[in-house]
Amino acid sequence: MQTYDLAPGHRISRVIKGGWQLAGGHGDIDRQASIDDMIAFADSGITTFDCADIYTGVEALIGDFRKEYERVRGAEALDKIKVHTKFVPDLGNLATLTKADVAAAIETSLKRLNMDQLNLVQFHWWDYEVDRQVEVATWLAELRQEGKIGNIGGTNFDTEQMLRIIDAGVPLVSMQVQYSLIDGRPSRAMTTAAAQHGVRFLCYGSVGGGLFSERMLGAPELTPPFENRSLIKYKLIVDEFGGWALFQELLKALSVVAARHGSDIASIASRAVLERPGVAAVIVGARNRNHLERNLAIPGIQLSERDFAEINAVLAQANPVPGDVYTLERDRNGKHGSVMKYNLNKQGH
Repeated sequence: MQTYDLAPGHRISRVIKGGWQLAGGHGDIDRQASIDDMIAFADSGITTFDCADIYTGVEALIGDFRKEYERVRGAEALDKIKVHTKFVPDLGNLATLTKADVAAAIETSLKRLNMDQLNLVQFHWWDYEVDRQVEVATWLAELRQEGKIGNIGGTNFDTEQMLRIIDAGVPLVSMQVQYSLIDGRPSRAMTTAAAQHGVRFLCYGSVGGGLFSERMLGAPELTPPFENRSLIKYKLIVDEFGGWALFQELLKALSVVAARHGSDIASIASRAVLERPGVAAVIVGARNRNHLERNLAIPGIQLSERDFAEINAVLAQANPVPGDVYTLERDRNGKHGSVMKYNLNKQGH
């Protein structure tokens, strides 16, 4: 597994195991099986795990994994494990949030994760109209100075807001963004700005919630009801990209490339994103270890000029997804924003 030094002392695997699918809405979770799966990921070299305070139960699950991993593999092995969590205050609390509230949320994450210091806290803010995001980010920076937080990142900020936070003196090391072959929004303004300030991308959505798969190749267009919110969310991006027929052309091209490499559509789609400027890692939403071998192989796939030419020939026909990072999703009354849940800390805990 390739690694990337996101910050001094913070080495991550270039494939990160995501935690959203271990939260509600993706099926029943067997706690011990999930811990065993995480051990398998860590032993294989995927040593970085992504979660959030709003992923109900996932921080505590990773905390239990950390205890078990230290027991069976030792403290030295545990030191290589990096956990990326998020601080996502509920929409209803943005206007009244205090520094004490932020400190309490960080303490809750520390307790759940069984950590003395959070490796990386990725900050998200739902509503720019409640213009306190810079102020709250500086409180996270103060908690970092106190030793509660190792590093600070952002989640789904657009370029303007990212730069405001950086200009306020908050040392952002990363930005978690939705980035895929059908969603190139980070490649515009944010790529240049992030490079200038040493911010690296941690990318989710590279496989479109499962849409980038052999199962979808040749399949009829998905229609409601969908299996889960992920499929709703990424099908909307397919529509922005150019529709189901064009997406099928992309899947066909990826299938041909995958066959040349003895790989699969999802792995090729993720590897292509890893190749983009500023990308440190891709996050794979693995509920279990069924695709562990494929996930491990992603960074080692050597895509050729021919491979990219075939992929890019389809992308050239697409419509760019409009806006900056997460702009579509910020319209809570729009079709993209209506998929989101905005008060999950209150609902889940």
